[in-house]
Amino acid sequence: MTRRELHPLIIRAARGELPAWARVRTGRLTHLASVAELLSRWAAELGLDEGDRLRWVAAGWLHDSLRDEVPESLAAAAPEYPIQVQHGPAAAERLGAEGVDDRELLDAIRFHSLGNSGFGALGRYLYLADYLEPGRPFSPVENAAMRAALPHEPDAVLRRICALRIQEVLSRGRPLRPETVAFWNELQENGAVDSRGDI
Repeated sequence: MTRRELHPLIIRAARGELPAWARVRTGRLTHLASVAELLSRWAAELGLDEGDRLRWVAAGWLHDSLRDEVPESLAAAAPEYPIQVQHGPAAAERLGAEGVDDRELLDAIRFHSLGNSGFGALGRYLYLADYLEPGRPFSPVENAAMRAALPHEPDAVLRRICALRIQEVLSRGRPLRPETVAFWNELQENGAVDSRGDI
């Protein structure tokens, strides 16, 4: 399948139509729509073609498509991940089982909570949009400042968000996943950041 031949599930998701297997509370739909809107706007500002813009929007709608699935089902689908992040890998697996073979999109969804050193542009911007969508109740002033730097200056924002996510995991006494550590290290190699990670 070429990039121009989008899987029908991806085309439907880009229109906001979730698959029948999606498990999303009504309140979470607002988050999905906001992430998809950010990604659509950034894709347009970056000059991506229509096929890529649709992929980005679909990823916004699909990244939390199993966020409200029962824990036992998530654990069965992604047992190697902690419960807090199983929904991403489980959704990527389900999409793959449906015939979606867009590796960049699947990895973006799989690792949207963790980060991944193998991310393409879609993975990096989904990671950003998931954290920065305007409906998030935390740090509205800082998040607005970070959104204002996007889409054209993502590196410092990526480092800041990755640092914040790592701090959150550590504050809860949980171990860091190797994907997150590798992502952090890759971001650090791309440019130094001060002790606060300010943009």
